[in-house]
Amino acid sequence: MILTVTPNPSLDRTYEVPSLDRGEVVRATGERVDPGGKGVNVSRAVAAAGRRTVAVLPLGGAPGALVAQLLDAQGIEVAPVPVEGPTRSNIALAESDGVLTKINAPGPELSAAEQELLLRTVYRQSAGADWIACCGSLPRGLDPSWYAEVVTRAHAAGVRIALDTSGPALTAALSGQPDVVKPNAEELAEAVGRPLATVGDAAKAAGELREMGAKAVLASLGADGQLLVDADGTWFGTARVETVRSNVGAGDSSLAGFLIAGGRGPEALASALAHGAAAVQTPGSAMPAPSDLDPSAVTVTADIPVDRALKEPVT
Repeated sequence: MILTVTPNPSLDRTYEVPSLDRGEVVRATGERVDPGGKGVNVSRAVAAAGRRTVAVLPLGGAPGALVAQLLDAQGIEVAPVPVEGPTRSNIALAESDGVLTKINAPGPELSAAEQELLLRTVYRQSAGADWIACCGSLPRGLDPSWYAEVVTRAHAAGVRIALDTSGPALTAALSGQPDVVKPNAEELAEAVGRPLATVGDAAKAAGELREMGAKAVLASLGADGQLLVDADGTWFGTARVETVRSNVGAGDSSLAGFLIAGGRGPEALASALAHGAAAVQTPGSAMPAPSDLDPSAVTVTADIPVDRALKEPVT
């Protein structure tokens, strides 16, 4: 079982539009309403693969009730933490050429009592979990050290933990030695405090996160592929993509694929790549089913192309 923790979930509305013209009336050609948040997306991808998952998340107001209803309809067990403020609503505009514009609301501010209830719920639900995946930004009210406390409690319960966050919340949690962290290229550059221009730069930065405490680093380099750096070595992988429809939730689907495949080694990296590639070819924030995966499109190697320039260098 994979337990996910999403401290700042959302109700996501995605509109497909031919193009986005500021100041004009834009008519959507498609619309989706999905439960959102990085951990929620991980649960949705795990459930789509036919695996059991439990989603812990604070929910409030009518948007929160709809998030719980949508997750239940997808066969996902929800461990809700009632909060006074309404769950945030986000909007994504997906253009036909693959460009995505997102408008993310800040979300409610959690009281001290709500924060403690969230921690206790995670600890209570962790019994029997193979992995805890803590994902996304922290809502207002939570200290950057909150994820570090979750890591400590998870390890005390004997559960492996994956962390997908950024900024102070990521660096604060590294000392607790999370089993895997999943930064994208921008988050990786921020964590080491310098730009990344090549795959080699990214691999070195991932190694530095391991020196700071992470046991493994699964780094997403966008269209350039993914890196996995752990105690056994470094692997680099790419996946062929025919048509990009939306990259919403692609990284979350990738993390789900990694954990589903055991969360370790090149086989898990290949699964992450297959899931991420399938996700960008689905509309909105839809998660791919096993039938959407194309393992033949994935290449994983231990021969790292250190001098290969990133298509989108991170400065």
